[in-house]
Amino acid sequence: MAIITLEEDIMHLRASGRILAKTLASLEERVKPGVSAEELDELADELIQSEGGIPSFKNYGSKGNEYPCAICVSVNDEIVHALPSKEKVFKEGDIVGIDCGVSYNGLYTDSAITIAVGDISPEKSALLEVTKKSMHAGIKQAKPGNTISDISKAIQASIDEEKYGIVRDLVGHGVGYGVHEDPHIPNFWPWRGNGGSGPKIVEGMVLAIEPMVTLGDWKTVTGKDGWSVHTEDSSDSAHFEHTILVRKSGAEIITQA
Repeated sequence: MAIITLEEDIMHLRASGRILAKTLASLEERVKPGVSAEELDELADELIQSEGGIPSFKNYGSKGNEYPCAICVSVNDEIVHALPSKEKVFKEGDIVGIDCGVSYNGLYTDSAITIAVGDISPEKSALLEVTKKSMHAGIKQAKPGNTISDISKAIQASIDEEKYGIVRDLVGHGVGYGVHEDPHIPNFWPWRGNGGSGPKIVEGMVLAIEPMVTLGDWKTVTGKDGWSVHTEDSSDSAHFEHTILVRKSGAEIITQA
């Protein structure tokens, strides 16, 4: 679990976040009908390196099972971790999730957005709004004295579970000195009924808060490529994520422009 208090490390963390925010903003502008996911991956790799960063997802993983790309590009029923292939070409009405990580001088950040391709249905538009709102509800609870469960409960409370599914098999996490660190941050309250509440939140924690919400059930399946995670019922899914640094006054969002 990363606890970052050295000013030099905080400065590098912020620089990593700025590179990531700038990269995602550029990718968002490029998402249009007819554009391929591979084009976005090539652009992300180029942009990150031009700013002195390293695409932290690329080659991440156990030996022989390293992720091969700079970003994950997940479309419609793909929740996360989908490969940005040249065959994946966006069309009007799609929703496209882009997840990206950056390392800068050994400090890591992680962020994701979901983008509408042209005009999308009212249901998809509401899904994006609800998911982004739930992320910010969780971020507000990332402050000293709270516990991880306060983040989880706030995310869950902001989502109408009669209309939407909250993905349970995938969670937020610590970040900072590595791509993935403790603690795990569920987007629902798994401690209900057993008295637990998760780790205490302390100043200096670096957390990636990332709700994943669906238009159907929360259950997931892994795609044939071995990477992509889909909704089991083929319903559409949205994903938003920010890296935050816990300060005395609350959360500082690191991955925003």
